Amino acid sequence: MPSTTTPQSDAPVLDDPEPLSPRGGPLRVGIEVGGTFTDLVASGPDGLIFARVPTTPEEPEQGVIAALRCAGIEPGAITEFSHGSTVATDAVLERRGARLALLITEGFRDILLLGRQGREVIFEPAHRKAEPLVARGDTLEVPERILADGSVSTRLATELFAPRLTAFLEAGGFDGVAICLLNAFVNPSHEHDLAAFIKARWPSLRVTTSCDVAREFREHERASTTTLAAYVQPVLETYLGEIETHLRTAGFTGPFSMMQSHGGRAPVETVRRNGASALFSGPAAGVTGAVRLAGLSGHRDIITLDIGGTSADVCLVENGRPEIASHSTIASLPVQLPMVDVTTIGAGGGAIIFVDDAGMLRVGPHSAGANPGPACYGRGGTRPTVTDAHVVCGRIAADARLASGPPLDVAAARAAFAEIADTLALSVEEVAEGAVNIAVANIVTAIDFISTRRGRDPHDYVLVPYGGAGPLHAVAVADSLSIETVLVPPRAGAISAYGLLTADHSLFASRTRRISVEEGASEIVHEIIDELKTELNADADRMALGPIRRCDVTLDMRYVGQAFEIAVRLSEELAAGSTPALLRAAFENAYGAAYRLGGIPAIKVVEVVTTRVALHITEGMAPTLACTGPHVAADGEVVRVFGGGRHHEARRLPRRAVGPDGLAGPLVLDDQTTTVFVPGGWAASMDPVGNLILGKIG
Repeated sequence: MPSTTTPQSDAPVLDDPEPLSPRGGPLRVGIEVGGTFTDLVASGPDGLIFARVPTTPEEPEQGVIAALRCAGIEPGAITEFSHGSTVATDAVLERRGARLALLITEGFRDILLLGRQGREVIFEPAHRKAEPLVARGDTLEVPERILADGSVSTRLATELFAPRLTAFLEAGGFDGVAICLLNAFVNPSHEHDLAAFIKARWPSLRVTTSCDVAREFREHERASTTTLAAYVQPVLETYLGEIETHLRTAGFTGPFSMMQSHGGRAPVETVRRNGASALFSGPAAGVTGAVRLAGLSGHRDIITLDIGGTSADVCLVENGRPEIASHSTIASLPVQLPMVDVTTIGAGGGAIIFVDDAGMLRVGPHSAGANPGPACYGRGGTRPTVTDAHVVCGRIAADARLASGPPLDVAAARAAFAEIADTLALSVEEVAEGAVNIAVANIVTAIDFISTRRGRDPHDYVLVPYGGAGPLHAVAVADSLSIETVLVPPRAGAISAYGLLTADHSLFASRTRRISVEEGASEIVHEIIDELKTELNADADRMALGPIRRCDVTLDMRYVGQAFEIAVRLSEELAAGSTPALLRAAFENAYGAAYRLGGIPAIKVVEVVTTRVALHITEGMAPTLACTGPHVAADGEVVRVFGGGRHHEARRLPRRAVGPDGLAGPLVLDDQTTTVFVPGGWAASMDPVGNLILGKIG
């Protein structure tokens, strides 16, 4: 059995009660809308409230309303409402955002089409880049030019440009305008002037400027991010507006915030202005909740594994801080905003299992989603999914109820595999187990990408699975990676919603300015840091956010001549004051760790490229999810589980049957929002804060 460090706690442990009746306030509520289920976690004076309902993909706001009704919560009892959703992501993936006009510097009309030279699929001759969100015919060149140092080469003569701009906008039928002018990250004056001119002439037209979205260099990425923000803005405005109208009409008067991609919340007004900041809000919320709960058990180096109905997300966390990426992609489109560095694959519980043209068994990436969902849901689905595979293998019991629905349809799950079983000349159970093994292999590959390929050994981390299907796969994934400890939080299926309650409010600002690390560099760096801190604190004051604030400072640095940078997180001491020698040493330490180098050349010139500041505002203590209800007997029932090509007997027990002394597998543990599978050779024990610790025997 693995050992654990002394649990740490700085918040009260709340009971895990039966639902309150009536739902009295004051309540802090977090609702996360996933691809398959919508989860609610509420915290109040009487404990925690949970609810899970199916997501309604066509009208996701209805899932929010349904979750409140299921929990019996009146909006008037809510003092704070936090939200996470895939709405912005879905709008991009499904190409149902705004009809946009793009205003770009003269000579750069094709910046979205040209992109970068790199190709996602190297060996595919017919590979095509992703279509930009703005058509070439909807792009207008602006006669202006700002140089790299911020000086004006060609003045923006709005009065001369106005007739052409007017004809273009009035003929286009646009929902919004994205403005991305050359070098606006250094000098945004032309973008501001152009935006002000458009707003004065066409007040109903939404205008998004790159200097307000991503004030960093790299023109293609900045243009892509600006168009993404403008593209999802009307979708988010409508969606959030409908939720807010419902809540306010029903008596809600408190603050309404939304999770952003970097793992911090922000008032919805901020998200409405930059919709791209919420593209990955759901996965970020889950990582935030997992970090919090693992930290209570003393584990700060973890790998999170979030398997929901649609996808599987993995993230590496060191010293209690998830990796934050400054660049990512969505639907092959670059996004230049800070975000929790999550790798996503199509291996969720709803991932469809099929046989490809070569006769090989495959899993995902397409999902059965919420409607019709897996065959076992009994909603008309006929194609086998990963959830169906677990049902066939006996790891999910037939009487399990998902989102308060009817018992699972085992016969439908088995029937869904019949055709594949005939094709491969295997039993239904063998096909189901093979599909689960493929899903596990895909997850292992994703974790290898964020760990081994970046110089980290997964063996040094604790695996933290959550989401409805995470704890079903966790031990198999850990075994494949030689991870010795698996930590399963309580209510693991609702961790993303819980993360909404634990997250700080966070605001980010960045500024690109190349600074050679030599005499005088420290003064310039700290001048930029102070400027960004002042800007962020002013924003926090305007939003009336709390007084408990802390700043994180990161510098993107590189050797002069390199094309890309690495992020160097500064300690509090270095962020407050440093010398060029200390800045260089911080960079070389990070560089050596990233590339596992034994020595660093001292002759190359180092430069700071982009300075980033994050302001975190803590709003009181967050509740934990520890289960403090009565311990139950560990007798349970004996069930048949298929694995290794044959059936085994396993004990099926409620999670609360596991005590500190531990139980040996094979076990099927019911956890209300998920099922935890502990195979033979592993054992489970409960730690003092309610986290389930799984480890190898012997």
